[in-house]
Amino acid sequence: MSHKRQVTLRRMEAGQSGIVIQISGGHGLVRRLEAMGIRPGKKITKVSSAFLRGPVTFKVDHMQIAIGFGMANKIVVEVDNPD
Repeated sequence: MSHKRQVTLRRMEAGQSGIVIQISGGHGLVRRLEAMGIRPGKKITKVSSAFLRGPVTFKVDHMQIAIGFGMANKIVVEVDNPD
């Protein structure tokens, strides 16, 4: 059995997947992320993140994208947690 939990993209582990639930940012940030294909309802897979405040790399729609630490902290993802 598994349950779901919500975390920011920054806090996801490499290789973990989930569904974008919300973007907690201003209009400009939401539009920039939508232009990259990141919006609520999209499946996203974290590839890696640099130590501390470096870029976070992830996949969405077969594209690999890197965004900054601050931006990744504003993307809320619902991940599956196996029990």
